[in-house]
Amino acid sequence: MDIVSTIFLALVQGVTEFLPISSSAHLILGRWLLETLGVASSTMTPAEELAFDIALHVGTLGAVLLYFRRDIAALFMGLVDGVTGKGGARFRLLLVVIVASLPIVVGAFLAKDLITDYGRSLPIIAWTTLVFGVLLYFADRRPQLKTTIESLSFRDALIIGFAQLIAIIPGVSRSGICMTAGRFAGLDRPLSARVAMLLSIPTILGAGLLAGIEMARSGNSDLTGEALFGGVLAFLFAMVAITVLMNWLKSRSYTPFVVYRVALGVLLLGLLASGFA
Repeated sequence: MDIVSTIFLALVQGVTEFLPISSSAHLILGRWLLETLGVASSTMTPAEELAFDIALHVGTLGAVLLYFRRDIAALFMGLVDGVTGKGGARFRLLLVVIVASLPIVVGAFLAKDLITDYGRSLPIIAWTTLVFGVLLYFADRRPQLKTTIESLSFRDALIIGFAQLIAIIPGVSRSGICMTAGRFAGLDRPLSARVAMLLSIPTILGAGLLAGIEMARSGNSDLTGEALFGGVLAFLFAMVAITVLMNWLKSRSYTPFVVYRVALGVLLLGLLASGFA
């Protein structure tokens, strides 16, 4: 893969993974755009492309682990508290995260082939980008009642968890649907984003594990230089995106992301109607 494609795809993955605009859809659109413009040039084998995608996701995972390192430490101590029978607030928080993560872990495993075969078309991406952008707008009008992660209930976890399940469809946005469900559940904007990013950890780990097993079965598990470089760039871009988003939501709304999603959805539908896409 040429250097321009590597940097561009790392930028797309790093920036969009934790914003409510769908990283999977943007990677699909990014590769389509590169091919349409004649920029992309790749001699990667399917196994090497899979390794490249895994490296991008590992890079973004590293960013969220670093940024939310205190929350990660609390979850780890919650595990220790649970194992030792101590229980308490940290163990309860761990259980809330587990409950919220179970639906997508199970659902993504069962529906993986279906989404791979039918979910990556531009019409689906266009409509999900548009519809779930509008849904985020209405959710963001809700009162901000909960401001601390300790205030999360198991009911909140179930609402966000089952909403997250919809994100197996490209264009929905895993982060976006978690933020939307969180706002509907009364979480304030910073907390809804924080929860969405914490829930990305088991999701990315699970997806990476499945992809890693598939890569190992292919007989080629070597990481290329492009994959390593892309992973580092994705980490850096993701750190910037997370920092900007969390600072933005302290005093502002999700409206810019709603506007972007609606504009992108309308643009894609226009391109499809014109026969260009």
